[in-house]
Amino acid sequence: MQNASNPKLKPNLSPAGAWSFALGTSIGWGSLVVTANTYLAQAGPMGSLLGIGLGCLIMLIISCNYAYMMSCFPEAGGAYAFAREAFGYDHAFLNAWFLILTYFAMLWANATSLPLFARYFLGPVFQFGRLYTLFGYDVYFGEALLSIFAILLVAFLCIRFRDSIARLMVGLVALFSAGITIAFIVSIFGDGFQIAPAFIPEKNSLSQIIRIAVISPWAFIGFESISHTTEEFSFKHSRIFPVLLISVITTTLLYIFVILLSVTAYPPEYSSWLEYIQDLDNLSGIDGLPAFYAANRYMGSFGVGLLIISLFALILTSLIGNITALSRLFYALGKDDILPTSFAGLNRHGAPSRAILLVAVVSIFIPFLGRTAIGWIVDVTTLGATLIYGIVSASALKLANTRKDRLQRYTGIAGVAIMIGFGIYLLVPNLFGAGSMEAESYFLFMVWAVLGFFIFRAVLRKDQAKRFGQSIIVWIALLSLILFVSLVWMSRNIMSATTIGFQHINAFYASADVPGGSSLIMQEINNIRAATSRSIIVVILVFALSLGVLLNNYALMSRRVKNSELQLGRVRDMAHRDPLTGVKSKHAYAEKEQEIDSLIKAGNAGAFAVVVCDVNGLKFINDTQGHKAGDQYIRQACHLICELFQHSPVYRTGGDEFVVLLAGRDYEQREEIMKELHETSLAHISEGGVVVSGGISDFSAENDTTIHTVFERADALMYKEKQFLKSMGAATR
Repeated sequence: MQNASNPKLKPNLSPAGAWSFALGTSIGWGSLVVTANTYLAQAGPMGSLLGIGLGCLIMLIISCNYAYMMSCFPEAGGAYAFAREAFGYDHAFLNAWFLILTYFAMLWANATSLPLFARYFLGPVFQFGRLYTLFGYDVYFGEALLSIFAILLVAFLCIRFRDSIARLMVGLVALFSAGITIAFIVSIFGDGFQIAPAFIPEKNSLSQIIRIAVISPWAFIGFESISHTTEEFSFKHSRIFPVLLISVITTTLLYIFVILLSVTAYPPEYSSWLEYIQDLDNLSGIDGLPAFYAANRYMGSFGVGLLIISLFALILTSLIGNITALSRLFYALGKDDILPTSFAGLNRHGAPSRAILLVAVVSIFIPFLGRTAIGWIVDVTTLGATLIYGIVSASALKLANTRKDRLQRYTGIAGVAIMIGFGIYLLVPNLFGAGSMEAESYFLFMVWAVLGFFIFRAVLRKDQAKRFGQSIIVWIALLSLILFVSLVWMSRNIMSATTIGFQHINAFYASADVPGGSSLIMQEINNIRAATSRSIIVVILVFALSLGVLLNNYALMSRRVKNSELQLGRVRDMAHRDPLTGVKSKHAYAEKEQEIDSLIKAGNAGAFAVVVCDVNGLKFINDTQGHKAGDQYIRQACHLICELFQHSPVYRTGGDEFVVLLAGRDYEQREEIMKELHETSLAHISEGGVVVSGGISDFSAENDTTIHTVFERADALMYKEKQFLKSMGAATR
């Protein structure tokens, strides 16, 4: 195990490898098995095609935002790191919390699909050791063992064979892409597409298209998983967007192929694909899987075998992709000391083995919950992904405004607006149609969000650096979201209980042969549903208005406090800010030195390094060109240092001496930055630019009791560098 304070993931992902992870994580078991009752049963072939096409365009906008943030912040953690850099640690924690739920849900869904795979194609081989029935699903010990074995096997492969896994992903993705495409092409030359009816009858066509588009975060979630492996890319960051673009388009095409394949053939006892799809719950074997039935119709056992291999490859790539994404997220949380720093350690194969083991250990209990509960958890990913994509888009918008990047500003605005619209659709059932999630899924979302408050409290208690708790707005927003979801859950439960009650009354009227009883009851159910929806909308609007006023008042009070603090801060800043260069002063460094010494004494200092810089030839400039030129020379040197160490505080501790305290990204890249400082100074000797000597030393928890000992080592190395630059022709005192 390498030192956890200095982990570094080695680049090993080519563009093809990154594409395979993006595609392999975004498309899994559901693409071949659940597509029929997710898309066709809700919108028909035409509604599904238009909806998935619209979803593709939306995901391309999200891809623009991801590519922009990945290029600016190429580090593990993905959306967590983006939110941290754009808005701070509170937003980052919130993003990480829902990322964890989303990736775990997809991992668990595919791991527990293996028993279903066995049921369809092997029969009851693993249905031994019946344990219990949970939410109507029979849980078998044999099936649970199969899922656990798959999770542990993939975790082992990710720990021991990091480089080989990347090549395996390319092969598996190529395999299932070819299998699905071949089955689709063969179906074209079959009996022809049976797309009538194009939409679900007696339902608004536009609402069907919107419904499919709104669940696009569920359909595509995973394509952005490569944002967690950005620092493992072996190619230029300018190629990130093409990789995401191709993965989203490929995912869309594969969904389209499966949708069309599923309506090209159906058993002779059904008059249309619609009648067939609506009766799937009563079918078993490949008859209950439209894509497999069509493949069997056109290619026989070869076609079924081709899709079986494709389905197995889909499951395996999803397991690998989600375990990889989660482990890199935990690795990033370990580096930021949110999780224990041991999770940021790398083994001799260059993999974050402890982070991967954490994913596996948490997951091995899940198969005992049964497939019904997993389905509810998976449904939550639609809402979770909507939230994540919205925050990433907002992060891109903020950064684009700072950097004056017009295109990214537009895609950021579009991403935020679209995700807000999706959120409203999901949180206000019956506004555009029926609710898209089960009541249990809304409840699970509430539980996860409330649990996040407790976990955040634990993070706050160990936050010695006071990085968290700086943004009350994000937690007010989460509390509001919990309230909205609670209202939806309550309304769904009320409607469910009401519907069941009326069904019992309906059964009574039917047995009593009362004319018009059934139609009257259905009308009353619809009236109650509409009244409930109106009530929820009114409550949400009133709450939103009250929340808006509250936040406005909070902003006003914050401005007043900030204005008061600004007056005090200006006085304090005069002592903490160097007037010549604008960086922090010697007095500020002295205070920081005391703070770090306290952390060292308490054993909470964490990993950091000290860089000591000295400006070569300042006295020569002062003597030959005057002190005004010398001041300008100092400012140029300061600018060079600040450009190199963009994420660390810089202090001017003497006339020509600067100190930089490295942590975070600068600490991780310290060797490269120091090399750049050295090479820049060498180049400036002949070019006549500013020359800066630098020395660096890492803090050692075992040997250093104060920061001063770290400073002394760095200072000694700085003088060696100074002598070397002098020997190369640099001016000295």
